[in-house]
Amino acid sequence: MSGIIKKISMLRTGSKHERSEKSLKARSSIVLRVYRANKAVGDSAHYDTFDVPIQRWTTVLDALLYAKSYKDTSIGIRYSCRMASCGSCGMKINGIPRLACYTNVSELESGVISCEPLTNFPLIRDLVTDFYQFFSHHKSVRPYIVNQNADLPDRKELSEFIQSPRDVDEYLQSSYCIKCGLCYSACPTVATDTKFPGPQALAQAYRYSADTRDTGSREDMKAIDDKHGIWRCHFAGSC
Repeated sequence: MSGIIKKISMLRTGSKHERSEKSLKARSSIVLRVYRANKAVGDSAHYDTFDVPIQRWTTVLDALLYAKSYKDTSIGIRYSCRMASCGSCGMKINGIPRLACYTNVSELESGVISCEPLTNFPLIRDLVTDFYQFFSHHKSVRPYIVNQNADLPDRKELSEFIQSPRDVDEYLQSSYCIKCGLCYSACPTVATDTKFPGPQALAQAYRYSADTRDTGSREDMKAIDDKHGIWRCHFAGSC
């Protein structure tokens, strides 16, 4: 957890943030360039631009919701928590997969912000993509603890599975996954092989296999020990 807190602190402070503050003072609005497409109604791919007023704390999601509320209510966008917990608002922002609710306009240091749907996902409409294949890969690795000694409802005595801090540290980082799909979108191997599980599913396979509470046979390992599985990773490091 300390690693994530440190990362958040680095994102919000430092010389880059100070430069962003100065550049933001020079502008009171930005141009939002939004990818639009809806094959269901014969709408071909194009970009719409919107002038959006901003303040110091404005996020890209704030800007998109302003455009949707006051400029064009037909903009398709998926979002929910607005606090980087649900993973719903993943998209490419100026070409990089990011969470719109966690990306401050000031951090981008640009007067034009481009919003596009995540790559490696089938497009539904505008910025909304289909996660069916993504979650199919996720489910294929059995992302849950399999314990042969788990308590049954009719047992009177309940077991306690104790873990040391070292045990938890083995998988803690992987347990923070919010299934936003950013790593999946950034992965070049996913782009060339749809059978490749992707970094999210592989990380979850590790997360549960490294958990000392798991006593199952981990049949899911056979699924990723395949030419389309873990051995397909080229260590591009994009995830």
